[in-house]
Order: sequence, then structure tokens, then C-alpha cells
Amino acid sequence: MLEKFISQPKKLFLLDGLGATLSAFLLGVVLVKLERTFGIPSQSLYILATLPVIFVIYDLYCIRKTRTDEGPLLKGIALINLSYCCISIVFAFYHFSTITIYGWAYLLTEILMTIFLASIEFKVARALINNVPTKPH
Repeated sequence: MLEKFISQPKKLFLLDGLGATLSAFLLGVVLVKLERTFGIPSQSLYILATLPVIFVIYDLYCIRKTRTDEGPLLKGIALINLSYCCISIVFAFYHFSTITIYGWAYLLTEILMTIFLASIEFKVARALINNVPTKPH
């Protein structure tokens, strides 16, 4: 899997952008409508939903970019993704008294998936920065 992303890093930006789009929709629409079920106030959900929208814009920029400096750009989105995880944890603990088990389950699942994606982005970025050739298929 890493070799595929190393040879076609724009696909990793696409995957990140699709995930960010899904997060923005779930946080900004679905969880807001089910605020009582998840226990996170809508104002916080809107803030959390805004961040993935910014990530989508970044990912689209990286996909459309014609230069071949994807390594540093991937490292950037990986760092941004990890920052988003930290922000999500802060929001979860800030709303500790109201967040439900469903809210925790959603946020922890999203955080784990984002950390997994960021680890792939870091590995691919490192390979691209160090000019590691891909294996022939």
C-alpha cells in the first residue's frame, strides 16, 4: 500500500480530502442534529467541522499543484491532522460533563483513523523527501 502512495502521492491527498469531507459532514450536520445523543454542543461541533473544510481546501490545492514537492506537503497535512486530533481531545474533555458514550465513541474512532492516516502520510512523505524508489509491480 505504501508503494502505491509513494508512486502516486496525489491519491493520498485525495483520500485525506475525502475523509475530511466526511468528517465535516458528520460533525457539521449529522452530530448537530443528534446533539442530545452525542452530548457535544452544536457550537463546538461547528468549530470542529470547520477545520476539516480547511483540510479539504489544502488537499485540493495539493492535488492541483503541478510541482513534485509532495513530500513536504504530505508532512504538512500529517502534522495538521495530528493537531486536529489534539483539538478534538481538548473539546471532548472540555465537554466531559455532557458528552455521552456515543460522543466519545465517535471522537475516538475519528481520532484513531486520523492518526492512522497521518502515520501513512508521514511514511510516504519521508520516502518522497529521501527519494526512495518504488518497487516495480
